[in-house]
Amino acid sequence: MTQPEALRSLLESVAAGEVNPVEAFDKLKYLNYEPVGDFARIDHHRRLRTGFPEVIWGPGKTPDQIAQIMIAMRDRGSVVMATRIEPEVYAKLQEKVPDLYYYAMARICAITPPNFPSGGDPGGVGGVISILSAGTADLPVAEEAAVTAELSGFRVHRLWDVGVAGIHRLLNNRHVVESADVLIVVAGMEGALPSVVAGLADCPVIAVPTSIGYGASFGGLAPLLTMLNSCAAGVGVVNIDNGFGAAVLAGQILRAAHKLHLSQSSD
Repeated sequence: MTQPEALRSLLESVAAGEVNPVEAFDKLKYLNYEPVGDFARIDHHRRLRTGFPEVIWGPGKTPDQIAQIMIAMRDRGSVVMATRIEPEVYAKLQEKVPDLYYYAMARICAITPPNFPSGGDPGGVGGVISILSAGTADLPVAEEAAVTAELSGFRVHRLWDVGVAGIHRLLNNRHVVESADVLIVVAGMEGALPSVVAGLADCPVIAVPTSIGYGASFGGLAPLLTMLNSCAAGVGVVNIDNGFGAAVLAGQILRAAHKLHLSQSSD
């Protein structure tokens, strides 16, 4: 059964009273995808299921493939976003998608709806995601997290270059840690910063190891292991250089807290 046939059958079942609207809505969450050429199937209903729309992973795709996917996604009313886009790829994409915006440090391309409130409040969720970087060299990963969170509608507070080699820089900005609802801490080298931050924070800490460091850091493996072995409680760890994944996890934590609050308020 094709998608149009499946949708028609579902609507007919609702009209006949065989399926109630709540059940129909649940089925629709898993129904809709759109083929693009012979190389992609866009999951338009991912936002319904998870709260976040599908995001395009740039590496491994040609500029033409990325552009076709973006054009197919742009009319759905949500942000269209592609990660790990290098400047030369962006230049080619801009020829096909003129209203594309490029966040150079984060290596993210995005199309936002006209009324999109960047850094706003998605559905009244509330909360602040504070993002800390150990060093300036960690900024591409930290900015990937920050821009992803902002494009998802969350409020973000940035604090860069506060690594443990000069711990006073962090301690002089403890208010950032104390005011956060979720913390994302990005660090390379030995990756000690998340453990230090978690010892000061009363909220979840998401640690992001980066591939920054000398040879014995093994491309981020050393900070990854440090973060996994953190002596501070409340630290979760994502994969090496995965700023995007950290931002999505932070957003889900805030959404879950919001849902719990609504549930308690209605009791």
